[in-house]
Amino acid sequence: MLVAADKFKGSLTAVEVAERVTAGLRRVVPDVLVEALPVADGGDGTVAAAVAAGFERREVRIAGPLGDEVTAAYALREGTAVVEMAEASGLQRLPEGVLAPLTASTYGSGELLRAALDAGARTIVFGVGGSATTDGGAGMLAALGARFLDADGKPVAAGGGGLAALASADLSGLDPRLADVELVLASDVDNPLTGPKGAPAVYGPQKGASPDDVTALDAALAHFAKVLEGTQGVGARAAEYAASPGAGAAGGIGFGAMLLGARFRPGIEVMLDVLGFAPALERAALVITGEGSLDEQTLHGKAPAGVAAAARAAGKEVVAVCGRLALPAETLGRAGIRRAYPLTDVEPDVAKCIADAGPILERVAESIARDFVA
Repeated sequence: MLVAADKFKGSLTAVEVAERVTAGLRRVVPDVLVEALPVADGGDGTVAAAVAAGFERREVRIAGPLGDEVTAAYALREGTAVVEMAEASGLQRLPEGVLAPLTASTYGSGELLRAALDAGARTIVFGVGGSATTDGGAGMLAALGARFLDADGKPVAAGGGGLAALASADLSGLDPRLADVELVLASDVDNPLTGPKGAPAVYGPQKGASPDDVTALDAALAHFAKVLEGTQGVGARAAEYAASPGAGAAGGIGFGAMLLGARFRPGIEVMLDVLGFAPALERAALVITGEGSLDEQTLHGKAPAGVAAAARAAGKEVVAVCGRLALPAETLGRAGIRRAYPLTDVEPDVAKCIADAGPILERVAESIARDFVA
């Protein structure tokens, strides 16, 4: 039996989900063979999933989204690094109650990438999501050697808001090691950089952006891309990248990563490859996946949908655990999930499900054991 579930956001990490499911299964069938492979889709929790799969955790001191120094981690194994931008530039890195939609910077994400280069990484999986930022990756690029100057020849202010004053860009100083590294942009969103479906409009409000802020950020990112169109070594590719799926990921850091030569792939597909899902799947008779909320978003590149699709292709049966279920059985079936087990079936009080997710999940796993194993 293979437990390949994502985190229950705000309640349990992916590792804890696997532990609780395993405990519940073994309470009913003590000798059941269970293999745990915590998964992630490129957002927060991606490094933890890699470490659980055998990668080495590396910690470095870098700049957080507001410039304060923080300790962030990446994962490394045999020349492959897993870098999670949320470790450096995520919402969880902001002080409690503080949001900074115009000024939060991805500079620390660039420092994380540089640390992976320093460690000798030849392939970097760059998981993006959960960001506090909407700067188009400008901060990240600056940390890697790019220069973004105003009309007076001074560096523009940090954050997406500062890009409104951008007069010139110079990417000639980018770290030359980037040319010899395979950089994979792993994300579960396919938004372009700007416009009605762009980073500011769709995700800006989640980061505290007011309607006026969204308008300002969208204009600033469009201006950023336009200036880059006139920059040596970039040219027309800037417009192409800005319109590409994934450019708007994590406040537009996808766009910045594309300027570094990154190849965009759905986050869960990348992570399943990196984590060694295929051989684990071969050994499994039943796959248990899941996340905090199984809903319409799950079907669009989230971890359970990716796990279910891969398992179905291999002819394996899949069930899911979740905190909350908002999909009908027919939709689950089309996604390759035979049945879902929400915590709310055991405890209807959602607040209690969140507070006591671990013990309740064990009881849910007992039901799976009785239905599919015993």
